[in-house]
Amino acid sequence: MGWLDMAATTLENKYIRLRPLVRGDRASLHSIAVNPSIWRYTVDRIETDADFDAYFEDALREHQAGRRAVFHITDKRSGRAAGSRSFCNMAEADSRLEIGKAWLGQEFQGRGINRWVDFLLMGHAFEQMKAERVEFKTHVLNQQARRALRNIGATEEGILRSYDPTPGGGRHDVVFFSILQDEWPSVKQRLTCGSRESEHPDTSA
Repeated sequence: MGWLDMAATTLENKYIRLRPLVRGDRASLHSIAVNPSIWRYTVDRIETDADFDAYFEDALREHQAGRRAVFHITDKRSGRAAGSRSFCNMAEADSRLEIGKAWLGQEFQGRGINRWVDFLLMGHAFEQMKAERVEFKTHVLNQQARRALRNIGATEEGILRSYDPTPGGGRHDVVFFSILQDEWPSVKQRLTCGSRESEHPDTSA
């Protein structure tokens, strides 16, 4: 079984459920996504219903085409949609992938959800898909995300200048982080046993 088939699965623990995005998720995600503060450090901007429709259709199209595995996040404590995250840039031949396109509705930030999303996605990537490298990237100005990634044991590798365009016509500088297969056991322990939550609500540039 290849990575595209393995990636599109349901992952869960007692706190959250991750499952592949479907068209029926539009309403539940729309209700929490139309908030410009969520998208401050990302290449997406969702300020209107039209912005959300374009974003959702693009995510669904990429998911169905196998270009990325897009996950719908459910907060089990409330039973509500909390946001989305993806496996991106899956390079199976090189045994590496990115966890990105990350966002949470504002009311779900700071509640430990990001920690468990990372725990489940990295566990699946390293233990089932046998990835050797998992990447993250974030806007160079997103100090909260950079600090949170360092806190779980990710290595900050460097800044790529003018990496991608912004909706306003500018360019983003992004910082790359990575975790390797042999580093996963210690990262897993940090995520499982950490008593203090370090949230990073919008790690993806």
